[in-house]
Amino acid sequence: MFIQTEITPNPNSLKFLPGKTVSNIGSIEINSKDETKNDLIRNLLSVNGVEGIFLGKDFISVNKYDHISWEEIKHIVISLINDFYSNGNDYVINKSLKEENKDYSEIENKIIKILDDKIRPAVAKDGGDIKFKEFKNGIVRVQLQGSCSGCPSSTMTLKQGVQNLLCHYIPEVQKVEAI
Repeated sequence: MFIQTEITPNPNSLKFLPGKTVSNIGSIEINSKDETKNDLIRNLLSVNGVEGIFLGKDFISVNKYDHISWEEIKHIVISLINDFYSNGNDYVINKSLKEENKDYSEIENKIIKILDDKIRPAVAKDGGDIKFKEFKNGIVRVQLQGSCSGCPSSTMTLKQGVQNLLCHYIPEVQKVEAI
């Protein structure tokens, strides 16, 4: 198995592409071994220097601490992913996690649709995700995950990309903030 890697705008995040499905239930960010029982994720989080893991449909983004170089951990991460799929696993995550099922307002549904259709695909290319959290008093609050979390260019992306797009399509939106 050949695992490709892609750089992301965040120098502390690297995208690993195993050429197989990673998550069939959507994107998930895990920053602590206590958050999961999944062996691969626990092993990746045990690698010295790994700060967090983000799972997309067909990629794994690994976030590292600033003082660790990719040369120190990249080969270990690739080896762990290879071993996982070589043992016959088809998915890293293959079951639904408990997600809140909220009833959203019409405006919130419009915001979520724009995030899902226009913004998430672009953010996923960089190894991250954006999740809607709330809309209140004209302010949309979102959570940046994966490579986007802590990325130096995320503030500019949020203001010039996400905020401009949402304000353009939904007049009630005045501002977008990351939480």
